[in-house]
Amino acid sequence: MLAKGFRVLGHAVRDEPHMFAWSVGGSVLFSLLTITTAFVSGRVVGQIVVPAFDRGGVATGTLLLGGLAVLAVSLGKIVGIFGRRLGAGAMQFNLQAKYRRAVTRRYLRLPLAWHQRHATGTLLSNANADVESAWYPIAPFPFAVGTVVMLLAAVVSLFLTDWAMALVGVAVFPALLLVNVAYSRRMSPRVARAQQLRAEVSAVAHESFDGALVVKTMGREASETERFAAKAVELRDATIRVGRVRAMFDPVLDALPSIGTLAVLVVGTYRFRAGAVGVEQVVSVAFLFTVLAFPVRAIGWVLAELPRSVVGWERIRRVLDAEGDTVYGTAGLPGTGPAALRFDNVDFAYTDETGTGPNVLTGVTFDVPAGRTVALVGPTGSGKSTVAALAARLVDPAAGTVCLDGVDVRDLSQDALTAGTALVAQIPFVFDDTIRGNITLDRAGVDDGEAWRALRLAQADGFVDHLADGLDTKVGERGTSLSGGQRQRLTIARALAGSPRLLVLDDATSAVDPRVEAAILAALRRDEGAPVPGPDRAAQAASILVVAYRRATIALADEVVYLERGRVVARGTHAELLESAPGYADLVTAYEKAEEEREREHAFDGDRLDDGRDGRLDKETLPA
Repeated sequence: MLAKGFRVLGHAVRDEPHMFAWSVGGSVLFSLLTITTAFVSGRVVGQIVVPAFDRGGVATGTLLLGGLAVLAVSLGKIVGIFGRRLGAGAMQFNLQAKYRRAVTRRYLRLPLAWHQRHATGTLLSNANADVESAWYPIAPFPFAVGTVVMLLAAVVSLFLTDWAMALVGVAVFPALLLVNVAYSRRMSPRVARAQQLRAEVSAVAHESFDGALVVKTMGREASETERFAAKAVELRDATIRVGRVRAMFDPVLDALPSIGTLAVLVVGTYRFRAGAVGVEQVVSVAFLFTVLAFPVRAIGWVLAELPRSVVGWERIRRVLDAEGDTVYGTAGLPGTGPAALRFDNVDFAYTDETGTGPNVLTGVTFDVPAGRTVALVGPTGSGKSTVAALAARLVDPAAGTVCLDGVDVRDLSQDALTAGTALVAQIPFVFDDTIRGNITLDRAGVDDGEAWRALRLAQADGFVDHLADGLDTKVGERGTSLSGGQRQRLTIARALAGSPRLLVLDDATSAVDPRVEAAILAALRRDEGAPVPGPDRAAQAASILVVAYRRATIALADEVVYLERGRVVARGTHAELLESAPGYADLVTAYEKAEEEREREHAFDGDRLDDGRDGRLDKETLPA
């Protein structure tokens, strides 16, 4: 544990050498002046206080000189304390900020499959609690390093003053080492468990907050409270166990210097009676040993925090050392206009930590010709969303290739890929920002004109135009002020605002009225070849791959690809597949019946701002 802890501290010094040097410099100044205080105090007692008792008075000049000496040393110590604390604080906070950024950047580089294997609460804990724990020892660390100078100077001064009292004093240090060894062995597993429980508590809380709607509607408040309380109690108990060990260690740590001082005074008294030392030497040695309590405590503070620091550091390193980065190429997309997408004999599996897992796609082959619309249809679990993720290169195939305009997507640069493709996922995500901010995302060239064009294509301009603040309307966290259909249309508009050459819709219109869905797809098809507002921007029409369920949507596609159990079973037009693929016909019929049932249950569209809570209906005119 000590070796691991010192390696963590070594990383800290290499990362922040200037702040470390500044704080250690202040600590060394404080340490040297503290040693000086011992000799100044000894001289004042021996040459001013004792003579004053013997003679009944002391010269004014002598008293003034002694006072100035004490004042000068005190002012120097103040400067040292200021430098030490300022430098140590800046070093600690810089390291925390640096590693929070490093962990977050690592999260962004790691593939979607890695994130799916790790709970959100754990990831939050890595970036917050674990980073803080890793650098807890930094606050006392420069002080402890600086006090090593104090320690050495004090020990040397002790031996120069009187070897017998010095030998008694230095016996404290082996005892300190033994106490710390016992402490580390008991503390390390307890701290590791406490850190793990912090992540688990965070995960439970995040899941409950994220699923607040389900918790409320299903009446699970009490159950969720009990689930959270159980984890919180575990964390409390684990933290108490950590505190108990600290409670045993800290008093022993504080007692060692006091015991040493008492032993020195006892030995000093015998030495004084024997005439081996004078009052001045006994006072100086006693004060020196009292001073030794500072470095002993400072070193103890660092040693006490090392187990927690090591656990936090190891949890951070698991993120920073995680493998599986999405490696981008350097190629760009050739030409302009809609891009052709091709899947060629693609296999894919969601793997666990060991890199193994069953295939969810096997030998998938199909293409989306440039400027065409292809519908992806299949039962639940057939791999439709996985195909969508592969098309946008959120994941890479285990075998086969996914090509965009003849270029393997793995060879494309990140800029070319993100500019050329856009994915609208099943669950719409809206930032806690304005409608303008959600659409533009501060992308270059995406101005208000482009935002309104995208909103019109997504059939969202109507409800946005009726909002009091228009594009400046704040939508709340996850778009809570919008209905489900409005959120979906807003995310479609966000994708379209970047003028992608391939648009992938993964069941992205499930919450909107079928007529609105049809209007969106029809508008996208009509928009092919239409000019895009904005300076120096060419027309950017998109090829469309849409995961579809509704018959009306499927019928709009130029071709339908039917999936079953991760394989392409049939391809063709909607009419062709109804005749040639019994599974497809049964599935579409089932979808249609479910849709008709839903239509009967809902006599109106339901696309209202804030689900009608403010009484304003969505006033857009829906196309027939």
